[in-house]
Amino acid sequence: MFEKTGIPNREMIMGKFPSIERINKGAVAVVECYKEIPCNPCQTACKFDAIKVGEDINNIPHVTFDNCTGCSVCLSKCPGLAIIIVDGSKSQVTIEVKIPYEFALLPKEGQIVKGLNREGKYITDVKVLKILNPKSFDRTPVVT
Repeated sequence: MFEKTGIPNREMIMGKFPSIERINKGAVAVVECYKEIPCNPCQTACKFDAIKVGEDINNIPHVTFDNCTGCSVCLSKCPGLAIIIVDGSKSQVTIEVKIPYEFALLPKEGQIVKGLNREGKYITDVKVLKILNPKSFDRTPVVT
């Protein structure tokens, strides 16, 4: 199915996520790369040695979750928009998710927007908590 639609299945997705215990400790990057392609900006951007591609630039990135601080620099540098940051430390009932956002109309902080799944189907309403858009993110705002 992935080869045809580009949409990963649950098993593929879960293989990229840290444990719920790690998510509940604080912000952590999830790198959803599923194909070997020549790319390594995430490794270059990570100052904490948490993301490794290795010597072969075609390798799929691997995240050492215990090294990751959730700083979001890798998220804004990924040309494939394949990185999110998840943080379960702020609430016992919700998890904050930071996503790269490259659509023309940027939502506003506090705005309620439609949360979509990877197929673009509506899941639930979500509240925009924060928008980061410094010059260093190179026109890729990060929406929480």
